[in-house]
Amino acid sequence: MPDALNKRPDETRIRKLESKMEFQTIIVQEHNAVGYLTLNRPQQLNSFNETMHHEVSKVMQQWTTNPQIRAVVITGSGRGFCAGQDLNDRVVDPDADAPDLGLSIEKYYNPLIQCITEMPKPVICAVNGVAAGAGANIALACDIVVAAESATFIQAFCRLGLVPDSGGTWFLPRLVGRAQAMGLAMLGDKVTAQRALELGMIWQVVPDNQLQQTTTDLAEHLAKQPTYGLSLIKKAIHASAHNPLETQLLLERDYQRLAGRSNDYREGVQAFMQKRVPQYSGC
Repeated sequence: MPDALNKRPDETRIRKLESKMEFQTIIVQEHNAVGYLTLNRPQQLNSFNETMHHEVSKVMQQWTTNPQIRAVVITGSGRGFCAGQDLNDRVVDPDADAPDLGLSIEKYYNPLIQCITEMPKPVICAVNGVAAGAGANIALACDIVVAAESATFIQAFCRLGLVPDSGGTWFLPRLVGRAQAMGLAMLGDKVTAQRALELGMIWQVVPDNQLQQTTTDLAEHLAKQPTYGLSLIKKAIHASAHNPLETQLLLERDYQRLAGRSNDYREGVQAFMQKRVPQYSGC
């Protein structure tokens, strides 16, 4: 994962990209067919305000349709991944009418979760520190989650009398089971990276100083793979959450038919027969 805080050979190109899109709350990099999105409000533990929502949405939508980007990494700057919603951006006046928190969920968080889960390419989350509230569930929405040993996950909603959002009530029971999901959501206890791994919430835990390299290697590996087939795997696994077996078997048939007609499958077979490294195009 390129280090946004250090000079790089492609720094000029990246700086132009940032300048063109006028980013205030995120850092965006593109390298070796991987898009790196770094939440960049470190003093606020990268919590979301409206500006960050708009900037993240703009970049993610562009990468969804950009064939040059074949894998995406989401991470945070500083000591946190994301602390969820910035409460300072949401003033609650005790003398005013109760706020409609559902509006921000509908306008911002739900579209972001849908963008991540429906993006037709792998999305990796590199959790570099605390992931709390919506931040924890944004991480869980990603296809593969790699966490630093010091990272923690907190379903902090219950501490404010709120309900887990950003897909939390959907992802948690499917990842860890009903009993653990209830405990995590109702108690709001801090979960260490190692415990999250044991519960099945995440894919991998690595030493803090290895998170960047591990994530970069993983993303660049996936970017070289037959990403059209990976997109079908992603869709099939998400569909399995609500499909009965008979329906899922039919879906697998249909997706295998599509995969078998792809250029990637043809290239994979030819490369195997010719004993060479395949050059996949993602279609």
